[in-house]
Amino acid sequence: MLKQKTYSLWVTLFCITIISGSCRKNFGEINTNPSVVTKPDVGFLLTYAEDQIMKYQYTEWIWESMEQLLRFTQHITTDPYELTSNVNLRYNTYYLQILPNLVEIRNQIAGKPDSVNYRKMGAVTYILQVLHGLKVTDMNGSIPYRQAANGRSQGLFNPEYNTQQQLFDIWLSELDDAISSLSDNSSTTQVSYGNADVYYKSDWSKWVKLANTLRLRIAVRLELQDNAKTQQIFQKVMQDAIGPITAVEDQLTYVNEDYLPFGMGGEITYRSQRFATTSIVNFMKKVHDPRLGIYFEENSLKGSFKDTLAKYGVSLPSFINPNDPLIMYQGGPADFTTNPALAAFLKNPFTVGNTNSGNSVTNYFLISPVNRKFFSPRYNGLTDGLYKEVAVSAAESDLTIAEFIQKGYASAVDTRGTTADWYNKGIAASINTMNDIAGVAGSTTAFSGSGDAIISQYLQDENVKLNSTNDLERIYIQEHLNFFRNPNEAFVFCRRTGYPKNNSDYYPREQMNEIMPRRFWTLDPGETNRQNWEAAMQDQGFTPNAQDLPSLSSQRVWYDKPAPDFGEGK
Repeated sequence: MLKQKTYSLWVTLFCITIISGSCRKNFGEINTNPSVVTKPDVGFLLTYAEDQIMKYQYTEWIWESMEQLLRFTQHITTDPYELTSNVNLRYNTYYLQILPNLVEIRNQIAGKPDSVNYRKMGAVTYILQVLHGLKVTDMNGSIPYRQAANGRSQGLFNPEYNTQQQLFDIWLSELDDAISSLSDNSSTTQVSYGNADVYYKSDWSKWVKLANTLRLRIAVRLELQDNAKTQQIFQKVMQDAIGPITAVEDQLTYVNEDYLPFGMGGEITYRSQRFATTSIVNFMKKVHDPRLGIYFEENSLKGSFKDTLAKYGVSLPSFINPNDPLIMYQGGPADFTTNPALAAFLKNPFTVGNTNSGNSVTNYFLISPVNRKFFSPRYNGLTDGLYKEVAVSAAESDLTIAEFIQKGYASAVDTRGTTADWYNKGIAASINTMNDIAGVAGSTTAFSGSGDAIISQYLQDENVKLNSTNDLERIYIQEHLNFFRNPNEAFVFCRRTGYPKNNSDYYPREQMNEIMPRRFWTLDPGETNRQNWEAAMQDQGFTPNAQDLPSLSSQRVWYDKPAPDFGEGK
């Protein structure tokens, strides 16, 4: 358990700089607040930045992930609420709470007479910038970066916007330099953050692994715009002596007793309950996926329900097979309008009995909700369990490697395993990680102990193991299932691949009639930087200030322009 209380006094002082407001805040306001603590300890700066990368997601989970992104990816179904100004908190967080602190760390290091001894500490800051910067550009396209945090040090309050193509080049270069610094053990003795690094406790090898996995994240985003570069990045990662995150013990995790993104009340059901979709439940039941009970709660069809139905001569609705051994898991339509009769059971029970005869009535809720304790360990006043964030997982790296090998991107590079090896390793890592998250939350787990037998059985299922017929689709679907707890990467995955695919015989995407956005928006930043903002909007083909769904759906960020529509994967 990571407890971030030792720096509470500093946080209190620093939080004076956290300016409430929207993306209209200009860079002059952000960088010249007179109440800023001018020279806080670099360890506190790192801790604070690492905390905020995770903890800012309090409202993102509710307003953005549950109501929007996970619905578009069809991991869950819920009421189709409109996009509001509550989305895109990632943007302000980057410029207010993350980037300035990381730049300040480097500024302080540069001013030290023995700055060469702090080289690895400086390298870590670039990895964190890329980690969150990717998330910002994913939904916003061009953003200020090179000049973004120079207000305080250089008096520059109108930073230019870097294009997404430029950002990827910059970030790859910064990651290369960071990996070089962190891997170099021949230089002078290096100072470390120690426990102030709440992610990896200054384990430099694990930071290298994170940097390599971020290289892979860039590679998948570049694939459709620059396929040759994607292959080059992949080969470079596989040739690195340390490599990416491929084992669960190296994952970027975060647990803090004060971090409960859904609070301690009913925030997990705020505005609406969230349910399983028909597509995800039907597939997970078909393959006997151990994660089914981790992801979703059982419905009311348990115990003696068959006796009650027989007593009143009642049959279940036609969408339920009464002989289904997993009848307790049922999904609802991803889009309510495509099947109103089924959608009616999302909020209304199936009632058995006759009130007119004086007999009792039994209400059966048929659709499986999202497992509330898995996401919200203190749901409705529960007192046990903690929320565990796995921001970058081994399964993500493993399955990306399997995808790239399958596509022939390795060339002559030694991948240290076949497509199937990495595929199986990724699935096992995903199941183990999700089971661990559930255990920490005090939620439903699939197994105790190692789970090796259950995982092995799953990997041998005819609908799971690779069969040389639809191997790429099988890899894609496992990536999709793994991103259940990472909404941003789930959305990026579905957007870039077009999977799950419409009309697939393996795992079909459900019909959705609504227009789905493929990006968010940044509003006019004010007079100080309006000119650069307008130029960036024009360059990308974005309508300035547009928040309507047709614009957000058709005006795509750079790397998304060649991508298929949702469900139109090849």
